[in-house]
Amino acid sequence: MELTFAVAWWLGLYLLARDRTNPVLALAGGGLLSYGAAIALDDLPWTGAVAEVLVWLPAVLWAFVLVRLLRDHRAARERGEASNTVGLAVVGGLLVALAAGLLLLGSGLLPRDLTLASIGLDLALLGGCVAVFDAFDAGESLRGDMLRSATLSGLATALFGGQVGVVIAVVGSDPALTALLYGVVAGAIALHVLASPLQALADRAALAVPVRRARAELREVADALPRKTDSTLADVDDAEFARLTRRALSHYGDLGKLVSSPLTELPEIDKRLAERGAADTPLERAKELKALLLDAIRRLKPDGPEFGTSEEWRHYNALYFYYVVGIRPYSVRTKVTELDATSRQALTWFAEQVPERTLHNWQSAAARLVAADLRATSVR
Repeated sequence: MELTFAVAWWLGLYLLARDRTNPVLALAGGGLLSYGAAIALDDLPWTGAVAEVLVWLPAVLWAFVLVRLLRDHRAARERGEASNTVGLAVVGGLLVALAAGLLLLGSGLLPRDLTLASIGLDLALLGGCVAVFDAFDAGESLRGDMLRSATLSGLATALFGGQVGVVIAVVGSDPALTALLYGVVAGAIALHVLASPLQALADRAALAVPVRRARAELREVADALPRKTDSTLADVDDAEFARLTRRALSHYGDLGKLVSSPLTELPEIDKRLAERGAADTPLERAKELKALLLDAIRRLKPDGPEFGTSEEWRHYNALYFYYVVGIRPYSVRTKVTELDATSRQALTWFAEQVPERTLHNWQSAAARLVAADLRATSVR
C-alpha cells in the first residue's frame, strides 16, 4: 500500500503545483491527496474511522471535476475552439469505475488491499487525464515535465523512505514506525514537488523585494522550460493558433507561463531579438512575445480618446483593460484605488454594462483578431 500512497500523494501535489488557481487541478489534486491520506490512515490501527470518511471524499471532489470539465467543454464549443470529447468520455468512464470500486470496498467482496490499490490506479488515471487536459489547453508538453517530477519524487522516496523501511525490516512492523514511514515519504515528495512555492516563502522572509522578484522570475522560467512543446507553429492551423493566442493573452502578466508558450517561436521574435542585439534565451523570447501581444492589442484601439464604449471599442477594451491593465470587474478583490482615472472608468463600465459571458465572447473574438495580426506580422 505504500506504493499506492506514494503515487497518489505525488500526483495530487503535482496537479496542485501546475496551477493552484485552476479549480479543476485543485479539485483533482485534492481528491488524490485525500485518497493518499486515507491509504496511510487505513494502515494504522487507531485511525480507521477517519480513513473510511477520507476514502469516499475523492468521489465527491471528482464529481465536481467532471462538472467543471463539462462546463469548460461547452464554453469552448461556444467559442468555436477545439475540445477533447474523447477525453471527457474517458474521464466519465473512469468515474464510473471509481464508483464501482468504492461500492466493492464497502461490500467487502474483494480483499481490501486489492480494492484500495485498484481505486488508487483509477484515481491515478483520472489525474493523468486532467494533467493532459491542462497541458493541451495551455499548449504545453506534459511528458517531460511529469516524468522529471516523478523521477525526482521516486528518488526522494527511495532515499528517505528506504531508511525507515530498512528499520522496519530489521526490528519488525510497528504502528509508530509505519506512521513514520508514511510521514517521511509524504514530506520527501512534498519538498520536491513544492520546492518553488517553498523557496518563494523563504525568499519573502529573508530577502529584499528586488532580489525576491528576480529570483521568482528565474524560478518561473526554470519551471516552465520542461513544459515547452517541441512542435512547430508551421503545423498549427488557424483555430489552434487562435486558441494559443488567447492562452498567451491570459498569461500576459506572467513571464514564467509565457516562456512555455509555442508563440515564443514566432519568426518576428527572432527578428526583434536580432534588432536589439539581445541574447536568444527563453526569458528574452517571453518578453518579446509580451511586447508583440501589446502591440497587436494597441492596433485594435480606435482613434480618439483613451477609452470609449461604442461597438468599435469592445475588442480593444476586452483585451487591454482586462489583461494589460489587469482590472477584474467581477471580482471583489479588485483595488479601485490602485487604478488611474481611465481604468476606473473602464472598470465601472464593465461591472455595470457588460455581462461576464459577453466579455468572454468579446475576448475570444478579439483573440482571433490578435492571432491573425501575429501571423500577418510574422510573414511580412
